[in-house]
Amino acid sequence: MKNFVVIYHAPAEAMAAMAEATPEQKMEGMKPWMAWKDAVGDKMVDFGAPLMPGLRLLPDGTTESSTKEVTGYSILQAEDMEDAKSLLKGHPHLAWTGGCDIELHECIAM
Repeated sequence: MKNFVVIYHAPAEAMAAMAEATPEQKMEGMKPWMAWKDAVGDKMVDFGAPLMPGLRLLPDGTTESSTKEVTGYSILQAEDMEDAKSLLKGHPHLAWTGGCDIELHECIAM
């Protein structure tokens, strides 16, 4: 089995709206995510977490704000890329709001 990093992207406006949601609204919004997690079962290595806006660290030692709109991650275990993709079919992040997408990257041995 191989590990795959799932990277979630969403527009800044969507993240701002989520930050203003009530605890009840946040819990309701997590229900589809928890159903997806349960469906993935033991292929879930790390459910992950939401991420705040990041920084780019540049070779000259300076930093600048990241423009990637990375909003979270998960780590899955699968046989290959096709198996990993199948675990993301119908993922709730893709139905959340316009402009959301998911990246999938295979982790390779060092």
